[in-house]
Amino acid sequence: MDKRLDEYLRRLDESDVEEAATDGSRTKNLAEKIEALREKRGRYGALLTELERSGESQISLTDPDSRAMAAHTKVAVGYNIQVAVDAKNKMIVDQEVTNQVVDMGLLTQTAEPARAILEVEAIDVVADRGYFKIEDIEACEKAGMTPYVPKPQRGSSVSNGFFRKDEFRYDAERDAFICPAGQVLSTRYESKLRELTKIDYSNRAACLVCAIKSRCTKDYRKVSRLENEAVLDRMAARLKARPEILDRRREMVEHPFGSIKQWMNQGAFLMKGLDNVRAEFSLTALVYNLRRALNILGVEAMMAAARG
Repeated sequence: MDKRLDEYLRRLDESDVEEAATDGSRTKNLAEKIEALREKRGRYGALLTELERSGESQISLTDPDSRAMAAHTKVAVGYNIQVAVDAKNKMIVDQEVTNQVVDMGLLTQTAEPARAILEVEAIDVVADRGYFKIEDIEACEKAGMTPYVPKPQRGSSVSNGFFRKDEFRYDAERDAFICPAGQVLSTRYESKLRELTKIDYSNRAACLVCAIKSRCTKDYRKVSRLENEAVLDRMAARLKARPEILDRRREMVEHPFGSIKQWMNQGAFLMKGLDNVRAEFSLTALVYNLRRALNILGVEAMMAAARG
């Protein structure tokens, strides 16, 4: 906008000279554009001030509570729906609507209410890689829930085509990593990551003469481990023993969303505002569960349950 304003002002100066002897229509049009641009610039300036005040990173001009979120290959403005679905009947046990842009950090607060509703001591909690956060996974274990969340492959090593971290084996007895070339990475350097202690393991001397260095690093390789990473080791072992559980999760969770979009024609919310959207989806989940129960039990059994 600043660049456009400068350009308009420059053209206005030129027009003042050129149209001195005319009706000044071009000058008038430029002046109107400048005024409209200044007004828009003022509105955006106020929005930027509000962003700084609130600490938020974005503002929606159509629904202040909504956020721009990644949806597969595109970005859409809306809300983040969290559902806990039971494996047996594919019913929505618990649901929540949030405007948090990512799922990371929502694992425990979605699973814990579901366990309370089901009135069970322990449950398996299966989620996709978007929920992968070590603090959440540890919190699930401490609460008596068993998490199954695949680890996303990310970081500079992955993007550069080098060996992934999971190709390095951690030796708990020696507190060291064994690299793909069989060398021991035992040199330790501690630092802080959020509230956790992070330990980097390396063996610079071995890297300098390694025959497969080009597949691992440009200089020397460091592999990090958080102080509570044993919780991830346990989860990796569970996933290795039950790899099919991730496919089963996809079937369970996508069933309600597919059904809601298809036979309820709800591809978008009708309401605006977080509270209103929460109320709308609460009704949607209730209707889905009623229809699901009818399909499972039949009308007579449902009527008998209602009378009883």
